[in-house]
Amino acid sequence: MLPSEPIVSRLAPTPSGFLHLGNAVNFTLTWLLTRRAGGTLHLRIDDLDRARFRPVYLDNIFQTLAWLGLDYDAGPSGPADFEQHYSQRHQLPAYEAVLQQLAQVPGLLEASTRSRTGATPAATVPLHTPEAAWRAQVPPDTEISFPDAAQGPTAVPLGTLMPDFVVRKKDGAAAYQVASVVDDLRLGTNLIVRGLDLQPSTAAQLWLARQLPETAPFNAARIRFHHHNLLLAPDGQKLSKSTQAGGYGGIVAEAAGPQVVYEAVAWLLGLPPGPVGSLPELADRWREAG
Repeated sequence: MLPSEPIVSRLAPTPSGFLHLGNAVNFTLTWLLTRRAGGTLHLRIDDLDRARFRPVYLDNIFQTLAWLGLDYDAGPSGPADFEQHYSQRHQLPAYEAVLQQLAQVPGLLEASTRSRTGATPAATVPLHTPEAAWRAQVPPDTEISFPDAAQGPTAVPLGTLMPDFVVRKKDGAAAYQVASVVDDLRLGTNLIVRGLDLQPSTAAQLWLARQLPETAPFNAARIRFHHHNLLLAPDGQKLSKSTQAGGYGGIVAEAAGPQVVYEAVAWLLGLPPGPVGSLPELADRWREAG
């Protein structure tokens, strides 16, 4: 069931690697769901991870969208426009304002110098200690329930899966869970399409958003979440930009054409197997299937 208000969704690639088949499938599915609902689609490029940012990866985002034939209603027209007007660096004050408000919630955040979730705990330090990450402290029995348009009623044991996730990185920048909530609220997003592996992140964002009145509108009553099944690599592993070789050019370089993407999306939508020659054909077949 779609939200009662007009649909607003987004494509949210990261310029930290060449886009693979899974990314292309997610974008195409998001485009189809948004266009079928007559909604508005934003291009929101998440570039806070500047250590892994490369101009060639940014270029690849626009190349991939053009190759797929996907249009959008708002967002950068190209790399230069993105850097000048749309980079998340322009939103740093908004992220920091939310972080400072979260820091005022008693018992919510702790600072630590340990390197990753699940590592041997390190002694906590004051929040404003240099090179210390801020971590949200999730009560052990916390479970986040929400309706998932693709998976059905969902309950995520957040206290077990993500007991102390990072909200502010060691370099002082907002982490993904905070920036994504702030950006989606800024854009008015009410349809979020993600891979099934990101259900815990959705739960973390829903829980975190509850902590402040300013972010409370990020909730499952207003936002429809659609977590689609994952496409796996030939070895059975999840497709990931981080595992690509340096010379790999992504799905655009690997595939003979976008038909492989359209056929994968058709499979996700439960359409009968068979070749899909174009994006309009995919949309028509889905419409005919009801």
